[in-house]
Amino acid sequence: MEAPALIARLTRMLGGDVGRAEELAQDTWLAALERWPAQGVPDNPGAWLMTTARNRAIDVLRQHQRVAGQHAQWGSELEPQPLPLPDDSDALQDDIGDDLLRLMFVACHPVLSADARVALTLRLLGGLTTDEIARAFLQPEPTIAQRIVRAKRTLASKQVPFEVPRHAALPERLESVLEVVYLVFNEGYTASAGDDWMRPALCEEALRLGRVLQHRLPTWPQVHGLVALMELQASRAAARVDAHGNAVLLPDQDRSRWDWLQIARGQAALRQAVALGGADDPYVLQAAIADCHARARRAQDTDWAAMAALYARLAQRQPSPVVSLNQAVAVSRAQGAAAAWPLVEQLAADARLQGYAPLAAVQGDLLAQLGRRAEARAAFVRAAGLTGNARERAVLEARARALAEG
Repeated sequence: MEAPALIARLTRMLGGDVGRAEELAQDTWLAALERWPAQGVPDNPGAWLMTTARNRAIDVLRQHQRVAGQHAQWGSELEPQPLPLPDDSDALQDDIGDDLLRLMFVACHPVLSADARVALTLRLLGGLTTDEIARAFLQPEPTIAQRIVRAKRTLASKQVPFEVPRHAALPERLESVLEVVYLVFNEGYTASAGDDWMRPALCEEALRLGRVLQHRLPTWPQVHGLVALMELQASRAAARVDAHGNAVLLPDQDRSRWDWLQIARGQAALRQAVALGGADDPYVLQAAIADCHARARRAQDTDWAAMAALYARLAQRQPSPVVSLNQAVAVSRAQGAAAAWPLVEQLAADARLQGYAPLAAVQGDLLAQLGRRAEARAAFVRAAGLTGNARERAVLEARARALAEG
């Protein structure tokens, strides 16, 4: 939980050296592992970690100064400039005023490819493992690992400054920043691996970053759209797990447990995004889809036809097999499983969805509705074997058992 803020602070102190900042952060974790068992955990662990990391960074900077002085004394042709000790003042001169967001814009620098920007920022700010990032991208883990390593090397070689771009330079960087925030939120909302259905800290951090962006960039409809989407989805958090931490799917949720104040905030952000001309922005369209759920006080009142139409618009603006899969689900709810099955069969041939657990789960759901119980059971078993999340696996295995017993 402390890692993103720690790395962000160290990166600023070290003039944008992300790789060195990560190394110092790891040194700080080791120091804690060595001292805390013997001396006890500090009253404020986060402050202890930050102070220790800061002191280590100052030592590095002083060492650079000594080396620079020695080079100057020896008449080195390199003539390095000594690095100043950091000013810890929070009054930093940029448009955002948040170290984590500075680090995000550094990781999303145009010298990196779009995919590399997103992967690196997820690793640095989201604290996600390489495997979790690979699941989010639907790509092999070694590919993501290589991408992150190359991104760090590129930032170091290009000496990218630790700063937020000014307003005129924001558009080219903002798209990747928003994508990162949403992927972090998604990983928190439905964890791709592990024993927990959700990772609330990631949802909260993504919402925090989104709200700061919304406050600092009030005329950008896509920012309001993303915040609306996250607020509306996060409003269901309390109803998504039962008392034992087991997953509760959307149709079975107790909607009285939804956070209706958060829904109101999300709906207000959605209206603002539309008023700013962003009705066809992908984030705004997804927020409108989430609003279809929010407006239904009972699952049976959901306007699936409107949702299917929104997914169709989203598929035009942002073509993706995952969007098409969600559209097929909406079509099945609005028109029946028979209407949706051809869409899902077509998606099953898409190589990008091979090994994608939600596709197999949707196949199982539609096959069950069509009365093809044995095939449905096999699809749920296959989906359970593909997911890395223990809670999701339990739900899928339960559905497979129910079909076998029935």
